[in-house]
Amino acid sequence: MNEPFQPGRDFAAALDRGDPLGRFRDEFHIPRSENGEEEIYFAGNSLGLLPKRTPKYVDEELEKWERLAVKAHFSGENPWMPYHELLAEPMAKLVGASASVSEVVTMNSLTVNLHLMMASFYRPTRKRHRILIEDHAFPSDDDAVESEASFHGFDPAEALVRLRPGERKHTIDIADVAEVLEREGKSIALVLLPGVQYYTGQAFEIETITRLACDAGCVVGFDLAHAAGNLVLRLHEWNVDFAVWCTYKYLNSGPGSVGGCFVHERHGMQQDLPRLAGWWGHDKESRFRMEPGFRPILGAEGWQLSNPPILSLAAIRASLDVFMEAGGMEPLREKSLRLTAYLEWLLAREIGESVEIFTPADPRRRGCQLSFRVKSKASGRTVFEKLEASGVTCDWREPDVIRVAPVPLYNRYEEVYRFVEILRNAL
Repeated sequence: MNEPFQPGRDFAAALDRGDPLGRFRDEFHIPRSENGEEEIYFAGNSLGLLPKRTPKYVDEELEKWERLAVKAHFSGENPWMPYHELLAEPMAKLVGASASVSEVVTMNSLTVNLHLMMASFYRPTRKRHRILIEDHAFPSDDDAVESEASFHGFDPAEALVRLRPGERKHTIDIADVAEVLEREGKSIALVLLPGVQYYTGQAFEIETITRLACDAGCVVGFDLAHAAGNLVLRLHEWNVDFAVWCTYKYLNSGPGSVGGCFVHERHGMQQDLPRLAGWWGHDKESRFRMEPGFRPILGAEGWQLSNPPILSLAAIRASLDVFMEAGGMEPLREKSLRLTAYLEWLLAREIGESVEIFTPADPRRRGCQLSFRVKSKASGRTVFEKLEASGVTCDWREPDVIRVAPVPLYNRYEEVYRFVEILRNAL
């Protein structure tokens, strides 16, 4: 970032006064410490805050349940039967899906969706059956791909190609991906990588990775748990085969809420593509004839299994409405770049070599999050506990990492300034 930052709290306050997105903080409930003061909440990468409009959206569906019961599936405002369709357009805008065909659907949870996608897109043969995954993948992704390899009769120890950073590096370069695909590509059936790595905060180069994987003859999918609502995504344009994500982190939908799924239209329009099918994915015009024989809905909706939990969808819809009112991801990403750069600048100025940031310094290769290790005499865990005791909510990851994620929808520059003050005192 080229923006010149200045020391002092007054400068942070001035940045907040000039922030065109600052008003959206008032759309969220900010947790308070025991002394009644608002917390510095930098854990949106684990659980986003509650939008103030969410109870209203959920209460509307509870009232319909009370008043209409089963008739609410087809009666009243926003009937339940097509309720998930209300989320399709704003969700598509957030991840860069095509507007001409339904490439996104809100359904299930991330790992369930990942298994559904692999049922269709991981079609291994003896010669091409391996899966490229990062060495330090989130455990649920690791478990999912290991179990899929085993399910198809392959030894996960051989079937998984684990992508590792170069020597003395914390993050994976695009050259590392290219080198592995050049060397092992003919044996790799599926490339599955994150949009943003949960531990380091590195943003992967989705467009370039997709191109490299396609050139090597591989199917490519992404886990966007830490990227959806964090980065500007153009999944259709980048030619990604599939992607999955959760909605409770940057998308603020509540703990355990329903996940999202993207299927590129070149696949979604193929009705004969192998899949694990369910009634809710059946052609809408003939669904209630209850006849045997599955006919999938065109697009990502054809991978649905069961009718979705309406109360969870209502919470997602509330958050998506806030995103749309903020102008979508472009203005949010612009603020995020400044907010995270300001945090990085202050850490370098005020903390210096007492912490080691291993999230990439290049703003294009990271999202909101900065991950760092404490290098002072105090242990990282002790410092983290002091932060919590001082009204900061961030995130600890074993063995020694503190993750901090200032979110552009509800975090302020002055909070970043205060956080660094508190961290300096904790050290």
